Amino acid sequence: MEYTELTTARYSCKKFNPEMQVSKEQLAEILEAGRVAPTAKNLQEQRVYVMQSAEALAKIDGQTPCRYGAPTCLVVAYDKNNVFTYPGDKRNSGIEDASIVATHMLLAAKNAGVDSCWVNFFDPDKLHADMGLPENEEILMILDLGFAAEGAAPMPTHADCKPLNETVTYM
Repeated sequence: MEYTELTTARYSCKKFNPEMQVSKEQLAEILEAGRVAPTAKNLQEQRVYVMQSAEALAKIDGQTPCRYGAPTCLVVAYDKNNVFTYPGDKRNSGIEDASIVATHMLLAAKNAGVDSCWVNFFDPDKLHADMGLPENEEILMILDLGFAAEGAAPMPTHADCKPLNETVTYM
């Protein structure tokens, strides 16, 4: 799929067909896109957890109503002890690097014919505890993956984008 078509067609799917599983090949393509995503100083601090078993998906369901029936969820986290701290010591690369990784996977999913939804409607500390993750890891988001159920569609405002002159300033 051509890139502009891909970025325009991708939307947050909020109704998945729970019977249609993402293939191993599709999942590998999606995970590979995250693996090669750029990170500050190439620290690669991302940690991606593939949640597919009934037990794993129950953990997601226990923390958010926003799985929408997706048969696969990726929990994207990062190692907060392996980040680059920027000048001024006010920010580090953890959140942005994990976001870049997640975005690469989200777009790779669409390219592989898989629908997705970026989920932040959960308490990351509670999910962290429920998953039993190491103390040094911080969860950024959940990426629902699967195939749109019948009747699923983008929100009516999906294509409503502000003109560039409202969001971009040339200096």
